[in-house]
Amino acid sequence: MNLRTDWTLAEVSAIYHQPVLELVTKAAAIHAETQATGEVQVCTLLSVKTGGCPEDCAYCPQAARYHTGVQAHKLLPDAEVLASAQRARDAGSTRFCMGAAWREIRDNKDFDRVLGMVEQVNGLGLEVCCTLGMLNEYQAERLKAAGLYAYNHNLDTSREKYDDIITTRTYDDRLNTLEHVRKAGISVCSGGIIGLGETDEDRIAMLHTLATLAAHPESVPVNALVPVEGTPLAEQPRVSVWEMLRMIATARILMPHTMVRLSAGRQEMPVTEQALCFLAGANSIFSGEKLLTTPNPDFDADQQMFALLGLTPRKSFKDVPEGAVLMGRGKAPVEA
Repeated sequence: MNLRTDWTLAEVSAIYHQPVLELVTKAAAIHAETQATGEVQVCTLLSVKTGGCPEDCAYCPQAARYHTGVQAHKLLPDAEVLASAQRARDAGSTRFCMGAAWREIRDNKDFDRVLGMVEQVNGLGLEVCCTLGMLNEYQAERLKAAGLYAYNHNLDTSREKYDDIITTRTYDDRLNTLEHVRKAGISVCSGGIIGLGETDEDRIAMLHTLATLAAHPESVPVNALVPVEGTPLAEQPRVSVWEMLRMIATARILMPHTMVRLSAGRQEMPVTEQALCFLAGANSIFSGEKLLTTPNPDFDADQQMFALLGLTPRKSFKDVPEGAVLMGRGKAPVEA
């Protein structure tokens, strides 16, 4: 299937606004053609530095200016991070993402420590991802050299809606970070959040931006807002499964080879709703008790869901980067 990065906004809108069953049927057909049937990537996200963030993201309980009850802590000890990664791998995760509540990376001892964490987690044979805020070209190159596989930096919403949600960094700041990540040879992970008070047109515009980047993101997380008391968006209504289906199915049609990740908000979705999302084109999840600071289904619940739906976990490094080392549980490392 030919990949397109020249979608028009009108084309994306026409796809998105199809009757939902027709949209899901088309997305499912493309998914079957471009992705392994019944295979879902299992990822784990750990907050290695929580709270105290100077930004004003209206949805985020880690912003220092909001009173949300989140207890701030500095970088976790390396041993604790490595133990969490090991537990995630033993439970079936193949990607381990480390998040820090920073506006941007600074060239200091904390960044040096994160680079060391990347090296250690990489040694477990996991795909290592980080979400650390904005970065420059040099920092992206250092992360790549340490063994980073992917970097997450979400657009969050459309350019038009963005200033209603965040004022402490610009939309172009986010796009520039994605450019630095791509230039360094790191896989790009970028998506957004729905339920922020945006319109369908905002959702369409965000998907259009992602699908018309110079290259499609390797993975696109689709998050449903988890309202947190103390944040400006605490009273937003729950996102419906039909809204999630439109986002996931449209993303699958626009970016057929991308991993579409069913992300935040899954804790509130029964298995029946999650099954519809997999049918529509989702093929990746976060598993584990928390997504940074918000509740998430644990490993046992997801294993039961996989068994019920006949899903199988995607193997680590399916497209193996040159020089990567794979390690099976209980086995010695082997060169890929």
